[in-house]
Amino acid sequence: MKYLHTMVRVHDLEASLDFYCNKLGLTEVARKDVPAGRFTLVFLAAPGDREAQVELTYNWDEEEYSGGRNFGHLAYQVDDIYAACQRLMDAGVVINRPPRDGWMAFIKSPDGISIELLQKGKPLPVKEPWASMENTGTW
Repeated sequence: MKYLHTMVRVHDLEASLDFYCNKLGLTEVARKDVPAGRFTLVFLAAPGDREAQVELTYNWDEEEYSGGRNFGHLAYQVDDIYAACQRLMDAGVVINRPPRDGWMAFIKSPDGISIELLQKGKPLPVKEPWASMENTGTW
């Protein structure tokens, strides 16, 4: 497993970039605009440490974040998304968003923190029982 990033939703992207980059000293390492989803992702890292990143998610439509909604999730890369999810299920962990696509799954910590699991490399071929599993709760 490899730590990837922590996602934080922001209301004002420019003010957030000013804070994280100009004041805190992080650097922008990647940016992705997603017009279909109406959001922008900006990945930041400390100078010399691209391994641990912060993902700023800016939703283009106004949204009020409450109940911790501005904090998104922790993300970890795994060697085999299906094996990781099976191991977690066998240990009694609910798979809130199953890896139907062979690429991404979500679980929650005992405190309700969302954790995203991402397949290392390319998505695995879609297979059962994962392809037919429904979401459980929120993620």
